[in-house]
Amino acid sequence: MSVSQALKTKRKLASEASKGISSDPIYRTFEQTLIRLNLKGDLLDFGAGTGNLTRHIQALDRFHSITAIDIMPRPVEIDDSVTWLSWDLNDSIDIPDQTFDVIVSAEVIEHLENPRAVTREWFRLLRPGGTLVFSTPNNESWRSLLALLLQGHFVAFGDTCYPAHITALLRKDIQRILNETGFSQLEFVFTNVGGVPKIPQLHWQMVSGGLLKGIRYSDNLLGIAQKKI
Repeated sequence: MSVSQALKTKRKLASEASKGISSDPIYRTFEQTLIRLNLKGDLLDFGAGTGNLTRHIQALDRFHSITAIDIMPRPVEIDDSVTWLSWDLNDSIDIPDQTFDVIVSAEVIEHLENPRAVTREWFRLLRPGGTLVFSTPNNESWRSLLALLLQGHFVAFGDTCYPAHITALLRKDIQRILNETGFSQLEFVFTNVGGVPKIPQLHWQMVSGGLLKGIRYSDNLLGIAQKKI
């Protein structure tokens, strides 16, 4: 087996380890964001996994076309109205420049080897004025910061999450990467659902009547940015 074949096998196994799914709070925050920003046109679901977010977006009935791409095969639940591409997301994608108005990417960038490369790819694929919406683990929550202090790693990047989660990013990292790639108008949105340290099945929102929200009390964040016109 060549080095490239071994690497491809490793990447595929890592993808399968993630199971290709995210959580309902993440999907819900994506839906709310797409509606709030009144996003329309041609959409790419980058790292679609098992297609859960793709189906949520389909149900919104607001996009002219939906394309989904992932290293995983096309899910049987995805109907023919969605264009599905099987591709290693660490590599440049065989899609022409400026093809999409919107790119969504749920819990993908932390699985990839080079966040700057993937951000450049997003920029290339978006049309001028297009919008990028992506999510990743929030490494600045109390739960994640406590794990870093006591265990030496962010909570979503321990041995049990490896090799699926390989790239931990803070807001400052994301800001720098997006600015370097040419994106503007960066905004962060939080899922407002976060586990209490050591008992993650118990959420801060449960114990506070929904009052505890934002960066310290959310397990995930969304980054939103625009490609300059």
